[in-house]
Amino acid sequence: MSLEALYAPIAADMRAVDDVIRERLHSDVVLIRQVAEYIIGAGGKRLRPALVLLSAGALGYRGTHHHELAAVVEFIHTATLLHDDVVDESELRRGNRTANALFGNAASVLVGDFLYSRAFQMMVSVGSMRIQQVLANATNIIAEGEVLQLLNCHNADVDVPSYLQVIRYKTAKLFEAAARLGAILCEAPPEVEEAMARYGMHLGTAFQLVDDVLDYSGEESATGKHLGDDLAEGKPTLPLIHAIRHGTAEQSACVRQAIEGGGREALPGVLAAIRATGALGEARRQAEAEARYALAAATPLPASPFRDSLVQLASFAVARDF
Repeated sequence: MSLEALYAPIAADMRAVDDVIRERLHSDVVLIRQVAEYIIGAGGKRLRPALVLLSAGALGYRGTHHHELAAVVEFIHTATLLHDDVVDESELRRGNRTANALFGNAASVLVGDFLYSRAFQMMVSVGSMRIQQVLANATNIIAEGEVLQLLNCHNADVDVPSYLQVIRYKTAKLFEAAARLGAILCEAPPEVEEAMARYGMHLGTAFQLVDDVLDYSGEESATGKHLGDDLAEGKPTLPLIHAIRHGTAEQSACVRQAIEGGGREALPGVLAAIRATGALGEARRQAEAEARYALAAATPLPASPFRDSLVQLASFAVARDF
């Protein structure tokens, strides 16, 4: 199923969120508008704002605060992308040149800061201390995840639990917060709020694990990334960790050296080791397990088109090729 079909119950809400984003991006500083509009307009799946809208809809929310919070979540995510691309020295995202490649590192970092601060201005306007607490906590944990990933770069001794911690912090935490926000807006019971948070956390983990797979198997035209981008940056993702543990001595040494050295020179040997050890299949199996956990959290929700989309998103997370 396409994302367009999954988003059908929230199509009007997504348009309203786009209006909020355009309004809240306004700044008298021209460069801020240029960079922010470029990165927001570059596309993407808009998964995190969609989770705010779907979770609120599934629990019967009636109001407009979910539009503002969906935009807040998208601004936080966009700020992390701007900073990520500077740290990773990336030149391509979603098939387009990165903001730092076009506007420079300084502009990308500073506009990322603008988006963070604008997001906090917006969340305050909703008037809920609980919502502010959730988003402030999530933003802090995401930053910790970024630093953990930095520490793991070029470290071939990273194990699976350590890598999963990075995913939970860096990627899944904002998914978790987005799904939780819908429950908070609806004043759902604590057990329902926690179920939505679990849904988001497991869904975000599944998405990242599939991204790890696509980095070694995806088509560039679909993923918008070069094959082996993570390897070039020395990132020890799950397929590489599996290949080191289950490959021959020669295969393990090849992958270890590639992580420690970075670059793409060893990519053919690394791809051979990944194929020989079934590393992509193992990573997909872990992603499927995470998707099942997400499904279990969403299934008890009251029947509705919103609930159906949440359930189907769990399947989409692992079946996609982009």
